[in-house]
Amino acid sequence: MTKPDKAGGALEGLRVLDLTRILAGPMCGQMLGDMGADVIKVEPPGTGDDTRTWGPPFVEGESAYFLGINRNKRSLTLNMAEKAGQEILAQLVKKCDVLVENFKLGTLEKWGITNDWLEKNAPRVIRCSITGYGSSGPDAALPGYDFILQAESGLMSICGEQDGTPTKYGVAIVDVVTGLYACNSILAALAARERTGRGQHVEVCLYDSGIAMLINVASNYLVSGKDARRFGNGHPSIVPYTTYPTADGMMAVAVGNDGQFARFAETIGRGEWARDARFARNPDRVGNRDVLDGLIAQALESGKTAAWIEKLRAAGVPCGPINSVSDALNDAHTLAREMVRTIPHPKVGDLKMVGIPFRMNGTPATIRRAPPLLGQHTEEVLADELGFSATRIAELRAGKVI
Repeated sequence: MTKPDKAGGALEGLRVLDLTRILAGPMCGQMLGDMGADVIKVEPPGTGDDTRTWGPPFVEGESAYFLGINRNKRSLTLNMAEKAGQEILAQLVKKCDVLVENFKLGTLEKWGITNDWLEKNAPRVIRCSITGYGSSGPDAALPGYDFILQAESGLMSICGEQDGTPTKYGVAIVDVVTGLYACNSILAALAARERTGRGQHVEVCLYDSGIAMLINVASNYLVSGKDARRFGNGHPSIVPYTTYPTADGMMAVAVGNDGQFARFAETIGRGEWARDARFARNPDRVGNRDVLDGLIAQALESGKTAAWIEKLRAAGVPCGPINSVSDALNDAHTLAREMVRTIPHPKVGDLKMVGIPFRMNGTPATIRRAPPLLGQHTEEVLADELGFSATRIAELRAGKVI
């Protein structure tokens, strides 16, 4: 694992209580941990985070899913349905800077951790609630599932072939983006605390994230009143911007302006296209999308992917191969960027995982802890952070509170 620079991470000295499970919340907690925060992940005794059982694949009994989103955390098992567990939770909250939870609405309040309680007992704590539909609106009480939110938010309707059926993204993208929004909002709240001295309640939800992810597609509809449709791998507002067959496979081309199109046309031996009234300007190309895409496919089928990419990149035309996941993770650039890392794990041994996707030269992000075993740090947290004696910890274990 990386040894922290003397400067430490950007969030060194801050403690995060991660009460989340599945993906959005754990990803948020992992990012805060990568930035240097001490993240305590609270899990139910015996079962832990749901994703501990999501597989295959498993390695030495640990699920790949869980391993991918829970590094830089300590695991504490706690039965929060028990009064003693709720009392421990309250003590932990007072010791933390950030509380991240994705319970159903009212769950934390049922245990006594209300915003009023926080105001009185932990006024500097930032509470981040991650829900499916938010705390207001007709669907607020519904549980949130990424797949359902991809469908309801409109995202699925714009994914898939033009004449095919709506298709989900290949990963739980709404969960991922919600985790990013949560982390971003927490960082903003921490910055505000420097000015105000007070914490605040931050709320993010999968539904809002899914709507926000429509970005330019939503803007297109709001401006024109015309509903969006699927374009396969194409772009609603830019042409050529899709995948094309070659002599030995397929490749992706993303021409962003008229100058690039002229260079693209010249490079593939069709320089006259840049002077053709149907294709000279991007609005013209969008209007004649099907004709131009067909002509480009015919032209590119005459050469191999690697050869076309070499020529087009030399001409300054954005393009690339369609890599498999294996290809991408073993690519020389991926390895040069340390986006695949190997770290020691207490059961797995050498564990490969995706690296940290951001660089900070003054306060570097680091991988300091492997994804924890269930309850691996329970005694450590209770003893070191709350001052519990060995006898008290044994009593809690006997009572199945931990």
